[in-house]
Amino acid sequence: MPPDTPSLSWERIAAARERIAGKVTLTPVLSSSSLNELCGAQLYFKCENFQKCGAFKARGASNAVFALPDEVARRGVVTHSSGNHAAALARAARLRGIPAYIVMPDNTVQVKRAAVSRYGAEITYCEPTLAARERAAQALQDSTGAVLVHPYDNLDVMAGQATAAVELLEAVPELDLILCPVGGGGLLGGTAVAARKLKPAIRVVGVEPEGADDAARSLRAGHIVTGVKPNTIADGLRGLLGVHPFAVIRTHVADIDTVSDAAITDAMRRLWEVLKIVVEPSGAVPYAAVAAGALEVRGRRVGLILSGGNLDLDALPWMQPVRHA
Repeated sequence: MPPDTPSLSWERIAAARERIAGKVTLTPVLSSSSLNELCGAQLYFKCENFQKCGAFKARGASNAVFALPDEVARRGVVTHSSGNHAAALARAARLRGIPAYIVMPDNTVQVKRAAVSRYGAEITYCEPTLAARERAAQALQDSTGAVLVHPYDNLDVMAGQATAAVELLEAVPELDLILCPVGGGGLLGGTAVAARKLKPAIRVVGVEPEGADDAARSLRAGHIVTGVKPNTIADGLRGLLGVHPFAVIRTHVADIDTVSDAAITDAMRRLWEVLKIVVEPSGAVPYAAVAAGALEVRGRRVGLILSGGNLDLDALPWMQPVRHA
């Protein structure tokens, strides 16, 4: 990224929090003595599965939409998304009274398609590749004049996502470590900037599926690694790492661990059985890392961001064959 390109700042995050107040939910932080005993740590789950639209994406989309000048906003907004950002942007546009044009892969699960439709967005389906998504979004921009609100490579989106970590540290200021899912990197990047500002000594670690490990590869390489073809049940983490997120991840994130689809499925089921909450595959990734022993947490106070709960209840992953790496 060129040196004069703006980066995510604490001031932008603070402004986002004020801007989205009343437009998103202050989600709870849950804990479980049973889950604590299993891993020997104190776990604190930031439950963004209870957020508007069922995912943290409501934060970034709301901030980005309401940050737009009136003359830009009235033309509408466009994005490409596998589901959660799509619904969040559609909702934010509806709140502001502007059009929303959404490009979705044609393999998007039905529960996420239905959510976007409920908010009145115009949906265009495309092949499930990043190139196809970007082409379709560009065509909509050209034909409508709408402004692109990227799912993660957007500073206002990242600033909105960062507010989840702010709330988590206000609820549990003594945390030693925060675990966060990473796909395109908007949530992880925002989390890292906010957490390191509020508690400089804290460690922030990203977690992603083994079948979509471009962020882990990129952090090790020191540059964005391309050519990774995502293959995971965690559909919300199939996006490739963005430029703006990577700029802060390489500075503020201690490490990125990976977990198997089998571990993700086991984590989802355990969260349902013990915490009694529905968490989608992408949201279960941080706990999967803890439960599978992918990183050492014993004796630590660990915050885990459960990023969403938009799960197709007619196709629960533990009822389906899962590939073991």
